[in-house]
Amino acid sequence: MRLKSNQGNLRMNESSERPDIQAPPLRLLALEARVFAEMPWFLLRSLSVRGMPPGDGHPVMIVPGFGASDLATLPLRRALRRLGYAAYGWGQGTNLGMRPAIRNALTQRLQKLSADHQSPLSLIGWSLGGVFVREMARHQPQLVRRVITLGSPITGRPDANNMLALFRIANRGKPVNLDWEGFRKRCVPPPVPCTAIYTRTDGIVAWQCCLETAAPHTECAEVRGSHFGLPVNRQVLRLVADRLAQDGAGG
Repeated sequence: MRLKSNQGNLRMNESSERPDIQAPPLRLLALEARVFAEMPWFLLRSLSVRGMPPGDGHPVMIVPGFGASDLATLPLRRALRRLGYAAYGWGQGTNLGMRPAIRNALTQRLQKLSADHQSPLSLIGWSLGGVFVREMARHQPQLVRRVITLGSPITGRPDANNMLALFRIANRGKPVNLDWEGFRKRCVPPPVPCTAIYTRTDGIVAWQCCLETAAPHTECAEVRGSHFGLPVNRQVLRLVADRLAQDGAGG
């Protein structure tokens, strides 16, 4: 794994004043099949969390990516429970995008878990789930200890990914209207410690779009692997364990 400065170095398209970033090429999309090898390897090795910092018992909620459910993040939650955290899924079935009912349900779940544990939560979001948890932290920062995103399209361009076709299918063929102004606002990190984990061989989201905007409380960390395999990536688990063990007021 590699930590890097998140100072912006994206090339700008002078005509549009938007980052000149393209969706991952087809060769990287094809390499997403690696997840079928990454998953059993993680399941075997995650039985041991030796050498990782123990948890303090605070609650952690993990939000899955588009088209996925809590089943996809179950191995990561189990590993975090072995470390001593109270790890939860998002409890909303398959992630098909943000809707008012989902927004309200996540707000209520965050409030309830925080009240039940008498503690702010750490939020982990994979892919689109990372977009969700950043917004949860933006609107209720007093309930959030830190945010960790895994291959999430949080900066750059909202169209630099290979997921738009799936969005169209999920929305019955309706065209995807990109809210550039809303996206620009969402690029600003929430006021809590934020770690953006990414892989340069991501076949779904352009890795440049997975980097946090530079700020005193943000960082980026690079791992090896596929986009689909980020929730079952041993390097990701080590980074998550390290960040969750840090003081919630620090970065």
